[in-house]
Amino acid sequence: MRILLLAGLFCSLSVTVRAQDTLLSFCLLERIEQLQPKTDGVFNKGLFPSYRMYALNKDRQKADVNVFFTGLIMMTLRDLHPRLTPYQQKIASRIIESAAPATERFKNQKGKPAYHFWPADVPQIFPNGGWLNLFNKSQSLPPDMDDTAIMLLALAAADSTATRVHAYMQGFTNNPAHRIQNTAAQFRDLPAYSTWFGVKMPVDFDICVLSNVIYMVQRYQLPWTAADSASVQVIKGAVESGLYRTAPGYIAPHYARTPIILYHIARLMQVKPIPELDSLKAVLVATAREQLQQSNRFMDQVLLLTALKRWGVTDLPIIQHNTNAALLDLVEDESFSFFIANMASMLPDTLKKWINSTNLGTFYYYCPAYNHLLLLENLLQ
Repeated sequence: MRILLLAGLFCSLSVTVRAQDTLLSFCLLERIEQLQPKTDGVFNKGLFPSYRMYALNKDRQKADVNVFFTGLIMMTLRDLHPRLTPYQQKIASRIIESAAPATERFKNQKGKPAYHFWPADVPQIFPNGGWLNLFNKSQSLPPDMDDTAIMLLALAAADSTATRVHAYMQGFTNNPAHRIQNTAAQFRDLPAYSTWFGVKMPVDFDICVLSNVIYMVQRYQLPWTAADSASVQVIKGAVESGLYRTAPGYIAPHYARTPIILYHIARLMQVKPIPELDSLKAVLVATAREQLQQSNRFMDQVLLLTALKRWGVTDLPIIQHNTNAALLDLVEDESFSFFIANMASMLPDTLKKWINSTNLGTFYYYCPAYNHLLLLENLLQ
């Protein structure tokens, strides 16, 4: 793969992006560290800034204090660490060490082995949300599977901690007493994991969340459970039925786009073989190639190329970009959203589909530092 770019603010020369481009990797790491707060402010020291934009008001972004992107950056840097140069490893270690204390606010305050998306020490929803913050206490969300799985790996938690968390997860699955109401009929009897730990929350399936949970299980080499198997069946079924292409916002309501779904599935499949998913590799590769041909967004192309690399594809296309565009602008693209907050995700099926189509209650999330990390990850695959 070659992507011809002007490095712009990063470096004062043109570069050709290759898997071993040490100079660009160094520039990306430096930019990530530069974006990490050094003192407490709107964002705590070490917690990477991220921003949300309401789908029906795209002219305004608000700071959103969450652990999600910081956890992903920490987790990915740990994974990339062996592939960095010794000096780059020092930068990565500084970033992780600075971020770790800031994540404490997001641990469940009642001793449950789980993490919240937003701070848990002072319950809130949509930080800096104006009138929405009137409901901070009454509508505060429980901890969730996604952030919990990510934070275990981000903090390099002990095997005993991962075992405890995995055991706790078994109590929050789709079951006859607490049955999912808003997914495709083929999945409604599968005892897969719900996104949420809260007993009062409706069961919610998201194949990217399920991919992250199983990714954690595989990384820690935990004993396989019925919920793990069922979660893989949901992912497999979403691919076989084509829902990951035709209805990504329905089958992955918190991520909502096919390139991001492909990225998650490829990351999961790279850890170690999962026969049910490995049998779909050819279909997934074909979809990634098709998406790549159709995409004109740089960050989507980065995700899709990373997925193809993880599937072992070597004949990657050459993507030409405007050499007058600085790499900083291509990466820090505010229109690229890796994650969304989707208030319709917990509604019954008919309402979920209708509200999804209107974008009511949909918020797009943007984290410039994480965008840089996605490109770094691509270079080092």
